[in-house]
Order: sequence, then C-alpha cells, then structure tokens
Amino acid sequence: MTLTVAVQMDHIAGITIAGDTTFALMLEAQRRGHAMLHYTPERLSLRAGRVTAPMEPVEVADEAGRHARLGALRTIDLAECDVVLMRQDPPFDMAYITATHVLEAVHPRTLVVNDPKEVRNAPEKLYVMRYPDLMPDTLITRDPEAVRDFRKEFGDIIVKPLYGNGGAAVFRLREDDENLSALLELFVDRFREPFVVQRYLPAVRQGDKRILLVDGEPAGAINRVPAQGDARSNMHVGGKAMPAELTDRDREICARIGPDLKARGLILVGIDVIGDHMTEINVTSPTGVREVKRFGGADIAALVWDAIEARRGG
Repeated sequence: MTLTVAVQMDHIAGITIAGDTTFALMLEAQRRGHAMLHYTPERLSLRAGRVTAPMEPVEVADEAGRHARLGALRTIDLAECDVVLMRQDPPFDMAYITATHVLEAVHPRTLVVNDPKEVRNAPEKLYVMRYPDLMPDTLITRDPEAVRDFRKEFGDIIVKPLYGNGGAAVFRLREDDENLSALLELFVDRFREPFVVQRYLPAVRQGDKRILLVDGEPAGAINRVPAQGDARSNMHVGGKAMPAELTDRDREICARIGPDLKARGLILVGIDVIGDHMTEINVTSPTGVREVKRFGGADIAALVWDAIEARRGG
C-alpha cells in the first residue's frame, strides 16, 4: 500500500530531530514507501467545501542539520491525499481550533490523524477531568477565592494555565507562600480562560511518566524527572528523560481510558502519570516516540502506521 501523506506541522526546518515524534512518524512513512508532503497550518484555505494548502514534497534523513529536503511548492487539494498528520505543536488556541474545523471538512475521506473533531473536543487538561478517580484533586476555576480555599484544603498546590504547554507558567505554591495573590492577579490579567489548580504530588520528584497509547493500547513509556529545584518535569524546561516500565496501576489507567480513545479516532495519545495519578491526556501532538525506542522500547512510529494503514486498507 502506497499512501500520499500530508504532514501539517511547525516548519520542519526548525525542529530538533533527536526528540521529535513527528519526524519519527515521517521517517517510518518514508521507509514504507509513502509519498510525503509538508505544509504549515497557516497555509490552509477553505472554499466551497474544498481544503487546499501550498505544500512541498519532502524527503527526510536522520541526520541533524540535513534532515529534510523540500521540493517545489504547489497548491494541493487535501482531498487528493490519503492521510493528513495534524502535528503542529500547541498552544491550543483559536488558531489551533480553527485548523480542526477546516480539516473536519475533509475527514474521514482523507484520514486526519488524530480525528480533528475529537482533538477539538478533548482539551488536554479538561478531557482528563472525565476520570476524577484516576486524577489528583483538581480544580478548574477563574475565581481567586476558590483557589485560596483549595490551598487551605490541600496546603501544597500547583497552578497552571488551562491551555498552556511545555511547562510554561506552571507554579508550585506551598501553604505559607505569600505570592498566591500576586500570581492570581497575573493569571486573571493574562488569561481569559479559567486555570488549573491541582494538589501537588511529591511523587513528581521520582518522575512524571509519559505513557503512549496507539489505538487505545499502551505501547511504551518514558519517565521525565524534574531538574533539581524545579517542580516541572517537561523536557523543554530541563526535565531528563529516563527509561520506564508500566506498572499495574499504569495498565489499569490505560484499560479505563483506552476504549474511549479508540472510539474517538485518537490514534496516538500521550498520558501523563505521576505516582498513581493521571494528570493529563495529550491528543494534539504527543511526544516521546523517539525516546521510547532509544531506551529499547517499542517502535511506536511503526505501530502508528500499522493503525493508519489498517484504516486506509479497510
């Protein structure tokens, strides 16, 4: 089976290939003989039910600095493609949401991975709230008094933007921290949306596990350990990737959420687990595929393409 695959992503020239999951998916697509096209989301146009974008044919090589060769730019109707990988990074803002609406005009005739409607309906810090028994105590609010009451109840808390990413603007506030009022003023001024308030989990010092699921089944995991003196485990802000195995609790969490992920057409999903608690379900452009393989785990890119090809073959 040879597919025409359009990859919607932040421009390929700016990626760091060693840890880039989109690049891993492209390498595997190329290995299987699929033809690939590259474009950035701002190139999308919708007119009279047709979705088009100026795209370049792209060939990839696992060689930093010489990792992509782009061909001549031409405008292509996405209906001519078999698959679109929607892989631009967050923030999950109105531009991101608009892209899901536009891609919904071609899906599923052209298979969009992940399903754009379901990506739109599953904001990563809200979708997880469907499973309160799997989570730490969590509050979504914009009310400063509600946040103060939450801290009185739990003492040690994390405050973060509802639609943030990469560890940006994530704050830990202990019971005696006098910065709470100033921080809440800043958040209310900067963000129009509610924000996330969560009971701090000391287990984060042992790591924040990223578990990748393919078609609802756990495929591999890495552990992200915060840098000394930082409550954040994101690799963007100094967290260190370490090998990880799935625990019985991890498998229990995956068994609970997996059928819903599959039913929604969310082929590649990353969940975050601290200790025994799931904190996020990442559906936009989850990462970790290259790290799992580097630590001797599954070739998750190959599993993703098995799932895509099964859908296209059906």
